[in-house]
Parts: sequence; C-alpha cells; structure tokens
Amino acid sequence: MRIDILTLFPEMCEGVLGESIIGRARQERAVEINCVQIRDYSTDKHKRVDDTPYGGGTGMVMQVQPIYDCYTDLCNKLGTKPHLIFMSPQGKVLTQQRVKELSEMENIAILCGHYEGVDERVIEEIVDEEISIGDYVLTGGELPALVLADSISRMLPGVLANESAFSEESHYSSLLEYPQYTRPYEWHGKAVPDILLSGHHANIEKWRRQQSLERTYLRRPDMLSKAELGKKDIEFLRELKKQAKEK
Repeated sequence: MRIDILTLFPEMCEGVLGESIIGRARQERAVEINCVQIRDYSTDKHKRVDDTPYGGGTGMVMQVQPIYDCYTDLCNKLGTKPHLIFMSPQGKVLTQQRVKELSEMENIAILCGHYEGVDERVIEEIVDEEISIGDYVLTGGELPALVLADSISRMLPGVLANESAFSEESHYSSLLEYPQYTRPYEWHGKAVPDILLSGHHANIEKWRRQQSLERTYLRRPDMLSKAELGKKDIEFLRELKKQAKEK
C-alpha cells in the first residue's frame, strides 16, 4: 500500500513516521509512505502558498493552485487517481471500521490544511472524503494525518508481528481491550490477577473477554450495539446490569 501526505511540513511528518514500528515497516517496504512538499508547486517567486480570505477575516487561506498541481503531479506519477482525504474538523470522525476499509485500498493521499484552511474550490474539485480525528481544532492537518497514516499502516500485513497484535485491541471488535500486566507481580500493594499466572489458557481467554465486556459496559456502553456478542457474552452483561441495579 502507498500513502502520500501532501503537506507544508514534510519534515514534521518524517520525524514521526521514521520512528518505531511504522519506521521499521517503511524500511522493510511493508508500507510506502511519502511526504510531499506542497510549497514546491507554488508558481509564486517567493513560494507563497496562501493569501488573505475574500470577505475579510483573520488568518490566511491556502491557495488552489499549489495544492491542485501537487495532486495532479502525484496522479501522473502513480498513473491513477489516489483516494484523497482532507483532514478537517468538519469531516466524519475517524473510526476503527473506517480504518479497516481504508487499509484495503491501494493508494491513499492525505491533504493537510494549515492556517485558516484551504480554498473550498479545491476541496470540491479533488477531495474524496473529509476525516476528523475528534471534535476539536488543531493548528494544521499534519498531526491528524499522522494519526490516520499510523492507524492504517498497522493494519497491513507485515507491519505488526501478527494479526492478534491489533485484533485484540480496543475498538477493533467494538469492545475495549482487557487490562494488561507485566513484572513485577506486586507493585504498591497491588498484585497481578492470579488467573493470568494460572497457565490455563481457556480460563485466561474467558477472563479477558469478560474484562473487555465489563470495561466497555462501564466506560463506552454505546459501543456494545456494534459488537458481535455470543450467548455467554449477553448473559454476562445481563448479570453486570443486575449487579449495577442492586448497588
């Protein structure tokens, strides 16, 4: 899979994408991620990419021409049109389900806005979808783009050690992940649950499943309607609700 990030700050993106799991995945070619400098496509002699907004107001707006030319050049190099995502607080909030769907695409491009945003006409002309990482505003689209690139990349074959590295995590199956522990056995008077030291894998899996269900019920009950629940899961949740009413 190839991901191209169109940005005014490629060094900022490279600093993150060159590290840890994603950095190793790029070196091993499990995923290709490129950071493209939009400013390189400016026709202004000073390489300006923004101007004052029509109608007045504070801040500057990114211009159509550099963004469009950057995108067009990318299409020509690929020989096809990548799925272009604009990171915007006005977009649909990113979910794990959408991450799964995007990870199945061959080419994705991510447009990072900055300043007061980008000229609406370029959004209408080339953007396929707008995505938000939450109901808040940041100074630019680079951090959201990195979140998106990371979440997609870790779903790809060869990036993580095995599928269970992500399939058991929070949100993947519409449940929150069970609690994790490591050495030491006891810390500040709190011991690791004995079930995890039992060596009985079936009981451990049962405990973890129930912990996931309980955490989701207590912290994010809205997620349960999307989760695939078996008969034993439903019985366990009924007992949780019964206990909550009795308190």
